[in-house]
Amino acid sequence: MKEKPPAALVDFCNSPAANMHQLPLPAVRLKGGFWLGWLERIQQVTLPAQYRLLEETGRLENFRRAAGSPTFPGGSFQGYYFNDSDVYKWLEAAAWGLALADPAPAKELAGQVRQVVKWIAAAQSSDGYLDTYYAGTRAGQRWSNLRDMHEMYCAGHLIQAAVALQRSTGSRALMRVATRFADHIHQVFGPGKRAGICGHPEIEVALVELYRQTRRRTYLELAQHFIDQRGHGLLGGRAYYLDRLPLRDLERLEGHAVRAMYLCAAAADVYAETREPALRQALERLWQAMIATQVYVNGGLGARHEGEAFGAAYELPNERSYAESCAAIGGVMWANRMLVWQDHSPAARAGYADALEWMLYNAVLPGMGLDGQSYFYTNPLADAGGYDGAGWHRRQPWYDCACCPTNLVRFLASLPAYFYSTSAEGLWVHLYGQGEAEVNLPGGLGPSMKVRQETRYPWDGRVRLEVQPAEDLVGPYSIFLRLPGWLRAGDIRLDLNGRAWEADLQPGTYVELRRTWQPGDVVDLELGMPPYWLESHPYAVENSGRVALGRGPLLYCLEAVDQGDWSAWPGARLQDVAVNAAVLPAVQDAPGLLGGVTTLRMPGTVEPPHPAWQGRLYRHVPAGADPDRSSLITLTAIPYYAWANRAPAAAPHHWAMQVWLKKER
Repeated sequence: MKEKPPAALVDFCNSPAANMHQLPLPAVRLKGGFWLGWLERIQQVTLPAQYRLLEETGRLENFRRAAGSPTFPGGSFQGYYFNDSDVYKWLEAAAWGLALADPAPAKELAGQVRQVVKWIAAAQSSDGYLDTYYAGTRAGQRWSNLRDMHEMYCAGHLIQAAVALQRSTGSRALMRVATRFADHIHQVFGPGKRAGICGHPEIEVALVELYRQTRRRTYLELAQHFIDQRGHGLLGGRAYYLDRLPLRDLERLEGHAVRAMYLCAAAADVYAETREPALRQALERLWQAMIATQVYVNGGLGARHEGEAFGAAYELPNERSYAESCAAIGGVMWANRMLVWQDHSPAARAGYADALEWMLYNAVLPGMGLDGQSYFYTNPLADAGGYDGAGWHRRQPWYDCACCPTNLVRFLASLPAYFYSTSAEGLWVHLYGQGEAEVNLPGGLGPSMKVRQETRYPWDGRVRLEVQPAEDLVGPYSIFLRLPGWLRAGDIRLDLNGRAWEADLQPGTYVELRRTWQPGDVVDLELGMPPYWLESHPYAVENSGRVALGRGPLLYCLEAVDQGDWSAWPGARLQDVAVNAAVLPAVQDAPGLLGGVTTLRMPGTVEPPHPAWQGRLYRHVPAGADPDRSSLITLTAIPYYAWANRAPAAAPHHWAMQVWLKKER
């Protein structure tokens, strides 16, 4: 008989340094509003489409081949050596999908999951090792190139899929496979054993969650060992592999951005279990340095195509930004783990939650197309759209290296887990979205409270919470509501049962409503959502003299297709558009555009270069300014997450897009 699964995404319940706990996934139901459409597409489109692609590209066949299936005699491994990880990420996404889906529509998905788990189990070696690239004739090469071959990385994703399946469905079939592999790794590596760490962090965060699931401390100790060994030259001492310095000695993040995020998320997990002060100090220092000098205006991470890496402080090129979708997912993972620590002030917690929300809407979500089956690997903040063969950054239905598509679906499938947490004081509301939550407050034996959100967020800042406490809920409890940092002071209103709640309502913190809750209590929160202009630090030189546009939790951009007829400005480019940052745009709902969005409309000018620049790259500075060649234009901005989801504009602008806009002269 299957045990009743605890379905929390990250289980902080017994973590000594954490005083917040996520709600189990089935306890949060997003009904209507912005997010329901995304979750339905994942169930109905993304998971089936990715399963077909896993089959068509040989990723599933690799497991059958490794198991010696007579259906594929003599077959060779297909694809990249880390392709097993894509199957595991799909399984994790399917697990969270099963936790949220109604049983009947999920019947086919559940059958696919059972079959894939059987293929994986059949491919496992008798000693517990599992990697289909090293099956058969390559078996003697196992663990021979830890720097490049991703064996532990794949193992980490296997472990996370196994934990997800046990928590979502109660099935232990994949968990038996994962623990055997984890035990094999523990037999080979660790203190007093073979020295070595994986070139791509991932095993560490998985081992901590495996420890939380099984309470076997050897897994936590092995994760800590791998973190401690990094930075001591086991991978050649290169920053790309996060091996130049130990994590505790770094002043700012460097190297491969995705790997850095996974390592920091794992270190945050280890701190939650060990309370090691030096680890917390390092993580807080690195977080603050990243937020202050290394994060794109959309929350994207990783400035350089070379090495998919962080750049120097303030190195944030726009059209050449890398900002891999997986790095943004890693950033959300890290923020989520820092958020729960003890000894945080409400404002400190809100800082992590603000970053989590901003990255979610503006750095993660752009990675998946509105059709649910097209993707961005990298996320530039400008695209020339066809000039001189430049630009043309288009969504793809798949990649040979498919880490981003499978990572996006596993993350978005787990999204409801990020909305709420509980603590000894009560319920924390981190994100706003229409739906319901069933809350077990600490110490309770059953559901303590039901909360229903009604809102059009992120298009509208009005949020209504209807509270229904259980009959046996005794004493006062608090509900903490996040007041996002993008708000302006004075743009917040909070009522309880129609009467103003007396509190200092400041952006960038949580407001606490503490009371003995009664059935039918209603909290009305109104977050003002006027558009706002953003500017960047002067050292971010690419953005000098430019502004970006936001509203609520969303970053906006201009796409050429929305800007009308460009024939009046021959030779002009979208990057020639200029705006008056002293004027706020008009807000306009567009229910038929891009699945239903709110657009921002504003006057602007087109300011192409003076003809004197024709054929020149440089010139002497003229004594006076060039004559004004600007022309008036009405501009329409759309949410950045939704760009590149339509047919192109007329040539030569094609798919041109711009986030940072020139200020009018």
